[in-house]
Amino acid sequence: MALDEAILEAVLKLRVPPTLRFYAWNPPCLSLGYAQAVKDADRAAIEREGWELVRRPTGGKAILHTDEITYSISAPADHPLFANGVLPSYERISMALMAGLEEMGIEPELHTADPPAPGSNPVCFQNPGAFEITVEGKKLVGSAQLRRAGGVLQHGSLPLRGELGRICLALRYANEHDRARAMGEVGLHAITVERVLGESLPWEETARHLTAGFENNLQIRFSRQEPTQPEIRRSHEILQERYSHADWTQRI
Repeated sequence: MALDEAILEAVLKLRVPPTLRFYAWNPPCLSLGYAQAVKDADRAAIEREGWELVRRPTGGKAILHTDEITYSISAPADHPLFANGVLPSYERISMALMAGLEEMGIEPELHTADPPAPGSNPVCFQNPGAFEITVEGKKLVGSAQLRRAGGVLQHGSLPLRGELGRICLALRYANEHDRARAMGEVGLHAITVERVLGESLPWEETARHLTAGFENNLQIRFSRQEPTQPEIRRSHEILQERYSHADWTQRI
């Protein structure tokens, strides 16, 4: 999360070009949306599982980052990809993601219905939002966006394998019956790449397919590089200023 913000700052200062980044999480981590109540998280259960907890700078509900690929895109707000507001940019990015999924042999669909009404469900993958990606009516990619100081950060999660209902182990429920029911409902409304294809794709292969999807759909070519040393230094500063502090994670 800190490196995503550091990259966005570097993009806005014209030190690096607009950036597409892929990464994974170790150890697994529950991320809360920017405005999500920390009481949704079961801190004791997260510790027992050996997981961690973080609050994202972007919105939405909780995601368990494990057995997945996370993407982030950092660009100026006037970049053509992000022009004309949030929903049009969601649609453009989803079309690029869908092109990558098609490279993987998946037949994705763009969810165009109105977003679900705000409610108490704490799980991101329980319901698809406007212009999010589904397969067979089940949510496959969850995304969220931040617009700040003339820049845009969008990131999202593509679950590759595993039981998506595991997220409920990290969330607070009134009783175990409610937890078990919630775990089953996640499985009914969300899906992994492995369940779609009937096989597990390596992380690196998935990243290559998604990169090709962005390049082909947007008619661009990426220059691959590691984060710069100034970006890494700034990410450590942001980590200390924000993400290492309970007053960020527990502020709501």
